[in-house]
Formats: sequence, C-alpha cells, structure tokens
Amino acid sequence: MDRQHSFYRQVDVQDHVHYIVAFFVLVIGTVGITGNALVMYAFFCNKKLRTPPNFFIMNLAISDFLMAITQSPIFFVNSLYKGWIFGETGCKIYAFCGALFGIASMINLLAISIDRYIVITKPLQALQWTSKRRTCFIIALVWLYSLFWSIAPLLGWSSYIPEGLMTSCTWDYVTSTPANKSYTLMLCCFVFFIPLGIISYCYLCMFLTTRHASREVEKLGSQVRKTMLIQQQTIKTEWKLAKIAFVVIIVFVLSWSPYACVTLIAWAGYASVLNPYSKAVPAVIAKASAIYNPFIYAIIHTKYRNTLAEKVPCLHFLAQAPRREATLVSHGQSFFRDSVLSKQSLVSTIDTQVWSDVELNPMDHSSCLRSSYSLGALKEKDQSQDKRPQ
Repeated sequence: MDRQHSFYRQVDVQDHVHYIVAFFVLVIGTVGITGNALVMYAFFCNKKLRTPPNFFIMNLAISDFLMAITQSPIFFVNSLYKGWIFGETGCKIYAFCGALFGIASMINLLAISIDRYIVITKPLQALQWTSKRRTCFIIALVWLYSLFWSIAPLLGWSSYIPEGLMTSCTWDYVTSTPANKSYTLMLCCFVFFIPLGIISYCYLCMFLTTRHASREVEKLGSQVRKTMLIQQQTIKTEWKLAKIAFVVIIVFVLSWSPYACVTLIAWAGYASVLNPYSKAVPAVIAKASAIYNPFIYAIIHTKYRNTLAEKVPCLHFLAQAPRREATLVSHGQSFFRDSVLSKQSLVSTIDTQVWSDVELNPMDHSSCLRSSYSLGALKEKDQSQDKRPQ
C-alpha cells in the first residue's frame, strides 16, 4: 500500500486515539448486531407479530443489522491498524454499504411515522391503506430510494474516500467541486432535513389528535358520570404519546445532526477548520444509530418483550404483566352499574387503542373504526337528550 498516495493519506494522531475509537466501535457493533438480531428472531418466532405495521419495524431491524455487521468489524480492524488496509475498492464497497443501510434506516423511520400518522389521524383511510401488499411496496420504495443516493458516488456524482482518522470511508464532502457540493447539499436535504421535518409534522399531528380525542372523552365522560379512573388513563395516554414522539425525534436528530453539520461546514467552504477528530467522532455517532432503534421500536414493545422472554432463557426478565386494560375493566366493574359500564368500556377501549397503536402494537383497524362510529353515535345521543325539553 502506498501511503503517499492521496487516497491513503495518513493522519498524525496518537495511537491511543485509534484504540479508543476501536473500543467504541466494538461496543456499537456488538450491541447493534445482537439487538437487531433479537428483533428479527422474535419476529420470525411469533406469527402474531407479522402484521403490516410491524413489517416496518422488521425492515428497520434488518437495515440496522446490516449497517452494524458491515461497518463495525471493518472500522474496528482499521482502527487497530491505524489506517485503511482494504484498498480503494474495499473503501468504495464499505462506504456504499454504510450509505445504503444508513439511509434505509432513516427513510424507514419516515415510513413508520407516516404509517402511524395515517392510522391515528385518518382511521377511515387506514382501512384501505394498511395491507401487507401495500406495506411491502412501500418498503421496496424505501430501499430503491436509498439505493439511488448510495450508488450515485459510484457513478460519478461525488465519490467515496477515507474520512476522519482514515479508518472509515464515506462520500467526499471535503473536496470543493461542483459534483461534491451538489451531492452533499441534496443528500442533506432529501435524506436528513426534509425527512426530519415530515417526521416532526407527523408526530405533532398525532399528539394533537390524541389530545383532542382525550378532551372529547372527558366531555363525554362528564355526561356519563366519568370518574377519575378514566381521567388518569387519558393523561397517561397523552403522556405516553408525548414521550415516544420526543424519543424518536431526539434520537434521530442526535444521531445524524453532528454528521450533517460537519458536511455542511465543508460544503460552505470551511473544510480547513475540520480536523480529523471533528470528522471521525460524528461518523461514530451516526453509526451508533443502529443500536437505538431496536430499543425504541422493539424492545419496549410488549409482544416483542414477551416473545424474547419466552424464547431466550437469559432474557426472561423482559416478560411483562398482562395488559393494563384488563385491570381497567376489572376496576370499572366494581364502580359502575351495567349501563354506565358499557359507556366507560367504550371510552376506555378507544383511549387504550390509541395508546397501543403509538407503541406499534398490532391493531384491528376495523375495530377501531367501529369504536369511532360508536363514540360519535353515543355523543350525539347524549347531546340530543340534553336538548330535549324538560
């Protein structure tokens, strides 16, 4: 290997820096591969998890698994050798895989957000929207979109070169050429900023829809002598949605914004202010995104947790108690007469369905639709009774 060649230029950093990076990359790779493998294992073990919404989770686990298994081992070995050792072709293949699987993960997050947005805010359209065939078609579009952006540098729109400490590779966002600058700008916009804006909009609409539904439930509940039990459930539902939306958006931003900022600094013509550390650390943080999503979208998922607890002996502690709506009904039976119970059960079911859907649990959309119609009919009936002359 010719270290004097510009492609293999060496950076002057102390050896322990490479070893520290190697340690973090090893941890990221181990957790990413193991976590996403467990998600895929649970999906194939439990047929009840094979629903259209969970196909997106499975696709996310696959892209994150491939991201971890193709990036971390090579990054780790190069860090031990303190330089790139797999040649120019190896660099291009490595960078192509990192771009393909990284972009696929981000766009898959976008698809999950849109899918949840339709289910929660537009239940009528969701009946026609949610199907295995349509979901598989959307997943195929996710991969085609990711392939377009990742293959472009191989075809001459920018290029793949070593970056940072020269132990990993990415597209050339440092060299100031029209092709490199245009690719960097378009990639940041259409793979980071625009998807982030859409995700934020979707979760904001979901939160507002749930809050509006909660207020309607409170209004309806006051007419059927609703107790604090339903009020507490409504508050918990709203808070659960807020926390999940917050976690999803924050993790997305924290994982990729440092990398996006570095590339935009170089795009603006200030590449000279970027040292090897400022380019290597954001790359490591971005690759760490593969370890977060299994915990956010799968490990906290009740059915995934119970499946893993059943199939993997060392994970039996993940098993959870029965669903909370069963407890809600049992408590309700001790408080209300039969006529009141029927209305409370309806309200609680709608509220709990929204909460479960946010958690990406399998959901019977026809039941949701029937519940929506029942809620509207019940509300109209109560309003007509209030307007009836005394």
